[in-house]
Amino acid sequence: MALIDTTEIRQFTCLNDNYGVLIHDRKSGTTIAIDVPDADAYSNVLKETGWSLSHILITHHHWDHVQGLGALKTQTGATVIGPERSRQQISELEQTVEDGDDVMCGPYEIKAVATPGHTLDQISWFIPSIKMAHTGDTLFSLGCGRVFEGDMEMMWSSLEKLAHHLPDDTEIYCGHEYTESNAAFALTIEPDNEALQARAKEVAALRAAGKPALPTTMAQEKATNPFLRAAAPSVADSLGMRGAGAAEVFAEIRTRKDNA
Repeated sequence: MALIDTTEIRQFTCLNDNYGVLIHDRKSGTTIAIDVPDADAYSNVLKETGWSLSHILITHHHWDHVQGLGALKTQTGATVIGPERSRQQISELEQTVEDGDDVMCGPYEIKAVATPGHTLDQISWFIPSIKMAHTGDTLFSLGCGRVFEGDMEMMWSSLEKLAHHLPDDTEIYCGHEYTESNAAFALTIEPDNEALQARAKEVAALRAAGKPALPTTMAQEKATNPFLRAAAPSVADSLGMRGAGAAEVFAEIRTRKDNA
């Protein structure tokens, strides 16, 4: 039986608009957490499911992704893995990774993809065997993270990298539920994008029903996410930037979103 057939993924809310994610293999018992915004939220799901946490993967050092890490590690004894560039900021790290490294968590071979821009230490985690990735605060559904520690060109390069590395059928999980507000903004950039119009309606219906708008897929993001589509001539045209480079178009979109 393929690993994808024995895997269960649980996504749940933490804090205000963060998501927690647990990946569990029924055959081996391996359970992986990605980021720990709140230890109690994870503990509650682990208690509900009866799963034993074995590994914790960290995407970056921001408090709303790691503030529950110490408590959850103490409670579970799970092995903590994160970016080498976070070593001085996250004391709980036991194993660190650089761009392109592979780590084994039970039966899962997990690829570390450096995607700096939001922060310099940001790592996105890709698990090819189950067609799943967690992009932290780099790529959101219909959006991307603010550029805090890097620069616009760095962030655009990271988004390009994800679009290149992740197959279209990859399910994308991320750190926050910003999809509905992202959809409203995206429509100001590409109001005539029919795929985006349909996605915005779908997101509105999901959120009205109290359901998450995540995960998304790489194919869906390529078709609808203006930040990921900065190289598309139609996006440049809509901004009055015909002939501009993709990084320049991206910077304009990100600046508009920052000021919205």
